[in-house]
Amino acid sequence: MVLLTSVDLSAQDLQDRGTPILAYHRFDAQKPGATTITTTALESQLAWLALHHYTVLPLATVVEIVKGLCQQIPNTIVITADDGHASVFTILFPMVQKYQIPVTLFIYPSAISNARYALTWEQLKQMKASGLDDIQAHTYWHPNFRREKTRLRPEEYEKFVSMQLRRSKSVLEQHLGSPVTMMAWPYGIYDGELQQAAARAGYTAAFAYAGGVARKGSELFAIPRIPAANYIKGDAFAALLDAAQANPDGNMQIHE
Repeated sequence: MVLLTSVDLSAQDLQDRGTPILAYHRFDAQKPGATTITTTALESQLAWLALHHYTVLPLATVVEIVKGLCQQIPNTIVITADDGHASVFTILFPMVQKYQIPVTLFIYPSAISNARYALTWEQLKQMKASGLDDIQAHTYWHPNFRREKTRLRPEEYEKFVSMQLRRSKSVLEQHLGSPVTMMAWPYGIYDGELQQAAARAGYTAAFAYAGGVARKGSELFAIPRIPAANYIKGDAFAALLDAAQANPDGNMQIHE
């Protein structure tokens, strides 16, 4: 992978490359899975980014770039993690502290301090207090909107969507005491109706899950993210970022 600096890129080249946003889910000390990254793989990926002088940006900065309120920044990347699995605290958070990088956690709060696999509110508060973890929404209980739309009558579906979006936002704000303005679509499912509902619920941006990079003019309520996989190490990691920047609108398989 050829490393790029601001000297290497014209303004148009810089804009076209955009910023990759990585989407993680679960972590495990040894056992990988479709959306589970091992501790070794995670360490390898973060070390690779540091070695190749990538700057990890706060997600909110990329939203400003998408809106055209600030310029694209070369050699940057964003790290996000969905759902709120306990391993975000036990495995990801120590790495975040080690490398002193910002991350955004997209949380569905119905599981927090309830499900055995999930984070607790105290853990979320500790991560937020570090100044490195930003907590944002992932609906209230991570529904499959496509399935719910076929199951419910139109007026019921509209109420269901509104509840999922608004309750997630309000519960997170109540527990953590900071504004929730962004959300990630569960399973990467979204459409125009859902995007409009997110705007009405008070969100200013939402994130998809099919690959591609974020850049000025990206769809504000479907900003692309790249699914992170356990095999992505070293040269494979470089190839992933190059492929995303070569195909900025994304065409990757979605893992549910």
